[in-house]
Amino acid sequence: MPKVVGRPLSVVAVLFAALLTAFATRYGYHRDELYFLAAGRHPDWGYPDQPPLTPLLARAMSAIDADSLLLLRLPSISAATFVVVAAGLMARELGGGRGAQALASVAVASAAMVLGIGHLLSTASFDMAAWVLVCLLVSGLLRGADRWGADRIGPGSEAVGRAGVGGLGPRWWLGVGLVVGIGLQNKVLLIFSVAALVLALVLVGPRKIFATKYFPMAVGLAVLIWLPYLLWQWRNGWPQWEMSRAIASGSSGTSDSPMMFVLSQFGLMGPLLVPLWALGLWRLWRDPRRRAFAVAYAVLFVVFLVSGGKAYYLGGMYPILMAAGAVPVAAWLGRRRTRWAAVGSVIAVNAIVSAVLFLPVLPVAVLKDSPVLAINYDAGETIGWPQFVRRIAEVRAPLGPDVAILTDNYGEAGAIERFGGEYGLPTPHSGHNSYWWWGPPSDTATAVITVGLDRDHLTGYFAEVEPAGHIDNGLGIDNDEQGRPLFICRKPRAPLAEMWPAAKHLS
Repeated sequence: MPKVVGRPLSVVAVLFAALLTAFATRYGYHRDELYFLAAGRHPDWGYPDQPPLTPLLARAMSAIDADSLLLLRLPSISAATFVVVAAGLMARELGGGRGAQALASVAVASAAMVLGIGHLLSTASFDMAAWVLVCLLVSGLLRGADRWGADRIGPGSEAVGRAGVGGLGPRWWLGVGLVVGIGLQNKVLLIFSVAALVLALVLVGPRKIFATKYFPMAVGLAVLIWLPYLLWQWRNGWPQWEMSRAIASGSSGTSDSPMMFVLSQFGLMGPLLVPLWALGLWRLWRDPRRRAFAVAYAVLFVVFLVSGGKAYYLGGMYPILMAAGAVPVAAWLGRRRTRWAAVGSVIAVNAIVSAVLFLPVLPVAVLKDSPVLAINYDAGETIGWPQFVRRIAEVRAPLGPDVAILTDNYGEAGAIERFGGEYGLPTPHSGHNSYWWWGPPSDTATAVITVGLDRDHLTGYFAEVEPAGHIDNGLGIDNDEQGRPLFICRKPRAPLAEMWPAAKHLS
């Protein structure tokens, strides 16, 4: 078993984290980050669209410094950096030496999706980190399974299978269960990846990996950790299921058609890295001991394609595939510097293109004329929130004291909560996702400022609907808020609390 080459992996990790840190505050908050901050102010065991871990992290970072965007994003930077290091360790698990470990780590560090999830606080950051760690542990268990026997033969043999040449011992299943349980408190998506890998191991083996009492114990541990969220979902009518159906129907800003789902797989890591992960997929398929990873990829591809999943749902598999591909590529490169220089140049180009597209590299002034917004939807959602809130404050200024604000989506509401304090704006309300659970505006409000809601929709709830202009970020950036209408609504046709159930929408 090759040694871990700590120095190259450490250098890559430091450089990668430094890059993310340098660009962490160049634009602004993403709509989801504003929502996580708001959810963190309403701590619970669950939310209609996610488990509680990421909002809890947002609350913790905000408690240290409520105004630091860098601090808010530090957990994601750490998670993405771990993925980069874990790719090198996975290459080592697959028999790769110094060159393979460094190549896998550098390639993953240059990947578009890895840079993207490391830039923003998101559930995807921790989902990928959890899944890569699960795969790393399971790979170690596969390496050690042939030498197990402590829990079946008796005392004295349990030392066999410890980390090292013999791989991981069966007790490490408990580590897998712990990681899965914590990961499921971050994002439900992980259950599909885990189920696909278990199914693949059952189908193509080696099935002996399950022949230990620690596997069912690991399952129980994962379920126990996940249980509070499941109970919240059960008590609230399983809104996560409704949310999943809404995403499958295309309601999300990052939803994909089946064709785009397929095509996007060639861009998630960067087109130049496709040969590397394709080679890794082939190599895993040819390896009887680790064929299950290739089968799991195929299962997940089909499941997400058929169910209307987003393209990035499959993203967690690619660091594993690239690590597998790095082993034969490094062996082919050998000590030939010209070959290493050629491969390094390809990865460098991939890194530069990925950074320009998925990090805030370009000045805002030139962003609208670049292809970035067309490729990276999330870039536009990090721009213009202070201007957005200032425009709301201008509409609010001439009105009386009892004014409520109702927004179309959680990003708008979260932005008002974050930046509205300096203008004295009230706590906003919305029917979108968790905001609906947090309740309607007060019936004492003499007027309701609505943001992003259509006039025809509003006339069904208010007798007076007065236009109040539109949102303009002043930067020419075409995002979800640009050009949205503002209205001042009065004389509700029924108490707001009675009409609130109709305001609910999940997406």
